[in-house]
Parts: sequence; C-alpha cells; structure tokens
Amino acid sequence: MNTAIGLQVNTRADIPKVLRKARRANIESLGHAGAAIRLTARRSIRKSPNPAAPAQPPRTRRGQLRRAIRFAVEKNKQRVVIGPEFRIVGQSARAHEFGGRYKRQRYPKRPFMGPALEKTQSRLPRHWAGSVR
Repeated sequence: MNTAIGLQVNTRADIPKVLRKARRANIESLGHAGAAIRLTARRSIRKSPNPAAPAQPPRTRRGQLRRAIRFAVEKNKQRVVIGPEFRIVGQSARAHEFGGRYKRQRYPKRPFMGPALEKTQSRLPRHWAGSVR
C-alpha cells in the first residue's frame, strides 16, 4: 500500500529588505568592534610620570592620550575608524605608535593601536554572528 503525500511550498525573497537588514546589522557590529578595540587600547595605556620602555604601550601623565582614543562608524563606507583624535593629542600619538620625532625629541616605537587590534582580532567575528535577523 503506497500513500502519496502532496506538498506545495511558495517562497518569496525580499532581497532589498535582506540587504537593508544586513547593512544595518553590519553598522551595529562595526560599532561594537570599534568599541572593543578602543577599550583594549585605552586599557593598555597606564598613568605614570616615567616613559614606557620601547615596544611597550606608552604611558600618560594626565590621561590625555587615553581619553583621546575614539572610534567612529562611517555608515556610507561601511567601516570603522579607531584611534587618537588629532585635535586632542596632535602628532604625539603618531610618534608613539610608529616611532619618530615630536617636539625635537626622538620617540622609540611604542605601539598601542596595532597591538589592540591584534589582541581583539579573534573576538571580532562574534560581533557579526547572528546579527542579521
């Protein structure tokens, strides 16, 4: 005895809606990723009157460098920019990150943004997991 079961399925794909939701979720996830990297970079900079050793994150006397680290999501370009705000700390952050001259003094490399990205890189995919609903 054979019994046949009939089944009919209609599907509808709303591609523009899916793309809108994916774009919105990506912007939100970029914000979370930017905040995580900023927090890691801020925590690596300690307050101290003495300079840090070369290849170690810089130290700050008053906390200005730590407070200057910001992030912004560029929605149109679907990217996040993270780093010290120039109008607050000027060229000093660049001299620390890459080494170089600042106010007639030679600064050794004391990176803090690159290591912050490396440290959080393995956790970044979690910000996008399940973000499109």
